[in-house]
Amino acid sequence: MRVAITGSTGLIGSALTRSLLLDGHQVLRLTRGGSASAGDGSESATWDPKAGTVQSGALEGVEAVVHLAGAGIGDKRWNDAYKKELRDSRVLGTQTIARAVAALEVKPRVLVSASAVGYYGDTGDRVVDESTPAGKDFLAGLCIEWEDAAAPAAQAGIRVVHPRTGLVVSAKGGAWGKLFPLFRYGVGGRLGSGNQYWPFIALADHIAALRFAIDDDGVVGPLNFAAPEPLTNREITKAMGRAMHRPTIASVPEFALKIAIGEFTSGITGSCRAVPAGLLKAGFTFQYPTIEQSLNAVLGK
Repeated sequence: MRVAITGSTGLIGSALTRSLLLDGHQVLRLTRGGSASAGDGSESATWDPKAGTVQSGALEGVEAVVHLAGAGIGDKRWNDAYKKELRDSRVLGTQTIARAVAALEVKPRVLVSASAVGYYGDTGDRVVDESTPAGKDFLAGLCIEWEDAAAPAAQAGIRVVHPRTGLVVSAKGGAWGKLFPLFRYGVGGRLGSGNQYWPFIALADHIAALRFAIDDDGVVGPLNFAAPEPLTNREITKAMGRAMHRPTIASVPEFALKIAIGEFTSGITGSCRAVPAGLLKAGFTFQYPTIEQSLNAVLGK
């Protein structure tokens, strides 16, 4: 199978690329920095989400497209300019890919176009699944536009899947990658009240779920990429301490987070008790369903 991937150098994209190549599939990396070989057996082609272009002929013969590209939510302090960058990188990028695949004479079977559990907003301790309406905050609005931007592909008859991703448990990147060093040095602790639910998923399960979404023709629409039992930040903090044999007495109050990172604090202290109803109904099996298993996988235990 030939699979095109945007965002292939990120945490998830690089892991998905390795997984596909190891299984003998062909991978086409869509990059904005030229078409030099990555040295891993993958191919590359260029695209420009702002200009709305994809290298001519690049997507011909592709059976699946996985669109993961987008500016990092927590990479910079939020202001009007960075909010625009967050939106444009997702909405314009998704429109570009969706229109490109819709225009192909022979279309791919599936477009897996990323989204996030931020779609639901702050839901407190209420359990939410894929049928739950969208929230009202900035991240929810961003996710709505992000998903809607894939409409040209769906209208062309291509199966579209939206992984609404939770926090990916990995020491190599993402939000969790910033937590591990803190706990390693004994200064990890709860953030804000600690009562907010954090929907987590092991990196290996995330990649397996992406492969599942690619392969299963019955899977369509939004899917929560989160472990079956979401936990509070307080519970996750304790689990991190146990797994790394470190104290967890430190805490960062919400006002201090607001001083340090501004509006993005809502993405850390907001609560989302999202469950993977769609994945479970479709027959997906989690290899690391608990936080202990997810952390042990990262720590090599």
